[in-house]
Amino acid sequence: MTKGIVISLYDFTGEALKPWADAGYTCYAFDIQHDWFESTTVYSEKHVDGSIEYRHADLHRISTFRNLMEEFGDNGDQVVFGMAFPVCTDMAVSGAAHFKRKAERDPDFQLKAVNHAKWCSYFFDDLGVPYFIENPVSVLASKWRLPDHRFQPYEYGEYLDDNEAVHPRWPDYIAERDAYTKKTCLWTGGGFRMPTKIPTCKPTGYSTQHLKLGGKSQRTKDIRSATPRGFAKAVYEANSEELEA
Repeated sequence: MTKGIVISLYDFTGEALKPWADAGYTCYAFDIQHDWFESTTVYSEKHVDGSIEYRHADLHRISTFRNLMEEFGDNGDQVVFGMAFPVCTDMAVSGAAHFKRKAERDPDFQLKAVNHAKWCSYFFDDLGVPYFIENPVSVLASKWRLPDHRFQPYEYGEYLDDNEAVHPRWPDYIAERDAYTKKTCLWTGGGFRMPTKIPTCKPTGYSTQHLKLGGKSQRTKDIRSATPRGFAKAVYEANSEELEA
């Protein structure tokens, strides 16, 4: 029997869900990149006692959230945790040089992007579960509200055991034990517990690993935005303790 349901929005890699799935939770990763046909045939991964089901979903449509509420709202007591990684392209301050050009094409481009993040918050609030919404330093702080927490990936690196240090999927691009810097912000709710930091060695200077990822390909974006595994494990440990008690 599953321990509960965990939902992740704008999630292509499923990295943030893996600790939950390994512990026996039924997990769902929703993202527009997931193949529609595979979604309809229940494309999933088995993780020890739990699982991750990857589903196609256009989360830029409010109707998608209505459909998700229809599906999971009736199972509100089974949904125990939520997370979301809304697209940051139109919000991250690292892309501020392009904001003027984008505004000329669509004056509301940032308002729309911010609303997409807000919808995730409203959805999880309606489900009544602890949750976090992740974004880099972005205009969410000024156009929505200040983040509740901030962290760097290396600050949770020591949650990974020796046999987990090397990234299993992208070892050439992601430093061992997430030993890199990338200031990340969290907007949280529902009683979310921020995990205690157990940092690995702080890298000197700026992160160099992503210099290998040139261009604007979707693969590059997926690797750059992949959830740090140490942080994912720390979030699971901090927020599952009370559930499993």
